[in-house]
Amino acid sequence: MSPVSRSFLKALRDLRSYIFCVVARNREQFCRRRGRGARASSMAEQPTSRFAVGYALAPKKRHSFIQPSLVELARGRGIDLVPIDLDRPLAEQGPFDCILHKLYGEAWKAQLRQYTERNRGVVVLDPLEAIERLHNRISMLQVVSELRVPQEKETFGIPKQIVIYDQFALSEAGTLSALRFPLIAKPLVADGSAKSHKMALVYHRDGLLKQKPPVVLQEFVNHGGVIFKVYVVGDYVRCVKRKSLPDVSEEKLECLEGSVSFSQVSNLTATEDREERKYYETMHLGEAEMPPLSFITEIARGLRKAMKLHLFNFDMIRDTKVGNHYLVIDINYFPGYAKMPSYEAVLTDFFWDIVHQKSDDQLGSTAKNDGVSNDALESSTGNDGDGRNMGIHHLGAVKER
Repeated sequence: MSPVSRSFLKALRDLRSYIFCVVARNREQFCRRRGRGARASSMAEQPTSRFAVGYALAPKKRHSFIQPSLVELARGRGIDLVPIDLDRPLAEQGPFDCILHKLYGEAWKAQLRQYTERNRGVVVLDPLEAIERLHNRISMLQVVSELRVPQEKETFGIPKQIVIYDQFALSEAGTLSALRFPLIAKPLVADGSAKSHKMALVYHRDGLLKQKPPVVLQEFVNHGGVIFKVYVVGDYVRCVKRKSLPDVSEEKLECLEGSVSFSQVSNLTATEDREERKYYETMHLGEAEMPPLSFITEIARGLRKAMKLHLFNFDMIRDTKVGNHYLVIDINYFPGYAKMPSYEAVLTDFFWDIVHQKSDDQLGSTAKNDGVSNDALESSTGNDGDGRNMGIHHLGAVKER
């Protein structure tokens, strides 16, 4: 082989080695970039910020609501549910982005007011003034009467009711002229205490003698033994049906005496009419027709705006005499959400919306100063793709009227 050929082959081998090295180096760099990108993508899936939701609840409420499933789901979304130590001053705890509470007592109210005055950016669920309205059973249902919700095929209202403030009024002939027996007797104050839950179904006037004023007397309406419990969580509504007090016919009313407390509700079915008792004990809730979702949502939306509450439920019955007329009989703040199907996902979505709305409001304030449109910031909020609408109605979808 000539010297020229050998030189050519050597140059060719050197070129091939060079190309191999370049390709190998580029491949390594590509893999590194790809690895960083994969890690960055993985990190992007994790919450970039964490938010603290402090909760102050009575032991029983904490045990039922703060389930491990809720805590873990919220943590995965960047939300830490933090217990507030009731043995320490609230001012020494935090910082919190949001405070969730359901406690009674002036000491707690004073602490919460002081804390929010010093920490204006903290969202309180819900405001004390809004909750107070539900502690009185008259002001509680007054808001229902004031709702301006379109009523077409279905209508709604509240039962006839009066307040008795002293024992003497119970014996006056004209006191109950506007009501028909049977009556539901409820304590005027609904503060979550055991006393506030002691109610009675009163069949005749003599049954009122056991009642201790101040008491609300509410006309009992036959409703097929079914009550509709409507849970509201921010923008979401879920309606479930439960067994309720059985109907009381005119014939049965003539045979019944006195009153019966709700803790003895089983006595109401202990009659000689075996067919009636069997019907109530074996009734299938699945056969009860649910109210139209759009109708319930309109009421829920109206109540939420009027009461300025995010967390509540209301009990509703359907008048069997009318069929399409519903009565709201009770409203409760921060009810037993753990009884609601998929409550963990619903509440986690709600907390996520609350803390990010707060964050967006702060960003919007900064962006306004920087010349950035708030519309651009608002466009980044909304459904996060976690299936929040599964079985829950979004109030925002209701058309404004």
